[in-house]
Amino acid sequence: MAGFRARAKDLVDLPVVPYPAVTLVIDLSDEPLLVEHASGHSRRGSLAAGLAPGAVRARGRGVECLQVRLSPVVAHAVLGACSQLGGELVDLDDLWGLDAARTQEQLRGCGPWDQRFAIAEAMLARRLEAGRAADPEVAFTWGQMVTSQGRVRVEQLAAQTGWSRKRLWSRFRSQVGLTPKRAAQLVRFDHAAHRLAAGHSPALVAAESGYADQSHLHRDVTTFTGVTPRAIAVAPWLAVDDIAWLPRKHASRT
Repeated sequence: MAGFRARAKDLVDLPVVPYPAVTLVIDLSDEPLLVEHASGHSRRGSLAAGLAPGAVRARGRGVECLQVRLSPVVAHAVLGACSQLGGELVDLDDLWGLDAARTQEQLRGCGPWDQRFAIAEAMLARRLEAGRAADPEVAFTWGQMVTSQGRVRVEQLAAQTGWSRKRLWSRFRSQVGLTPKRAAQLVRFDHAAHRLAAGHSPALVAAESGYADQSHLHRDVTTFTGVTPRAIAVAPWLAVDDIAWLPRKHASRT
């Protein structure tokens, strides 16, 4: 989890780089945050975004929100409809009903981020315990993708789970929201994007991240973000990651 706050007069206009997690945004701003999707769809206020939502942009003034990144395996239980998210933006009210409004009210009622993190964590734990767990085979497959940074063959994973390729493909997609191949591509892209942001050349990143060549990397980056590797290298969204997400469990960012 990470908390973000901007001064009331500051305009936030931020392109969001896809990340291999289901993202929850609990909006605590006075004026609802606007999140726009490349498809032309947009949402205001608290929302959930499935894996690989494509080019997304967040806009608003005086933004204050709590953002949660969930492994899709965890999100399957916590959201209940994770597999239906796909690459879309969905109002949190539509997923959680009154629970979303109650949580948002509780979070608004306390100022310190540590208290907000505790409230959100308790709510997520309750929903995780009450939700339906993902298949162990699906969880294993996702874990192997993350460990290998997306450089793993689906046929190999299917053999390790004891399932056929067809069964793994079907169950994984229904519970994670992407096909295994697409999910592995997203994990590999995320690793490459952070290497680019760290200052490594596209040629080196392509060679060390499992891409056939630099053109292959360029195509993947463009597919996931709509921009070039050079633009990803200076993306402000990636620059926040080391502060907001690593190495601590929770962080606040003003």
